[in-house]
Amino acid sequence: MKQRGFTLLELLVVTGIVAVLSGMLFPVFAKAKDTAKAAECLSNVRQVGVAWHLYANDADERACLSYYYLDNFSREIAWDFELRWDDPERPETKPGLLARYAREGRLHRCPTFHGERWGRPHTGMAYNVSFIGGDVLSGRREAAVGSIGDPAGTALFADAGFGNPVAGHNYLRSPSDPFFGIGTVHFRHGRGANVAFADGHTKRWSLRFFEKDSEPGTGALSADDSAYDLE
Repeated sequence: MKQRGFTLLELLVVTGIVAVLSGMLFPVFAKAKDTAKAAECLSNVRQVGVAWHLYANDADERACLSYYYLDNFSREIAWDFELRWDDPERPETKPGLLARYAREGRLHRCPTFHGERWGRPHTGMAYNVSFIGGDVLSGRREAAVGSIGDPAGTALFADAGFGNPVAGHNYLRSPSDPFFGIGTVHFRHGRGANVAFADGHTKRWSLRFFEKDSEPGTGALSADDSAYDLE
């Protein structure tokens, strides 16, 4: 029996169809991957928020301290990691103040973020130091949980980054904070940022303020301190 093969024209048609389908499906797959990463990040933010509440329960209802220094500033003990700066190029790291309640260090990361980490194993998430965690160098103490007047509207943790290209940081700062420029939110998930609030809920926050063309994707959660303060 005579066997019939594919003609060149048929192969070209099939190749064209595959190319068209690939062009249609690849963006769908990429969007699905980004959505999965955003969901993982939201879960990490939520679990760190839970760890914060557990810490406060064991600390007489006071917030976890943002950071402090020991040994003439050679050791930084922070909410996420402890860093020993004996070798500035390769600091030694250990779990931070929330480690007892969030044992996996990767919880402090966003899988979408790949910028500068400043010696930390993971980053991409920051803690509200302006009003909640306190700022040792500015003389501000950590807040009492009972002093938070609007828990549902007060951010504890958020996707964070500053600069261009975006670098990580772990200390979230309000618009009135003198160091706001290096403590901004990074709206990296479809122009939204994952945020954990003091009442325990988390959400994707899309409102963006103080956006600059020179630092695309970064900004503040509110036009004033209302999303950060204790009122």
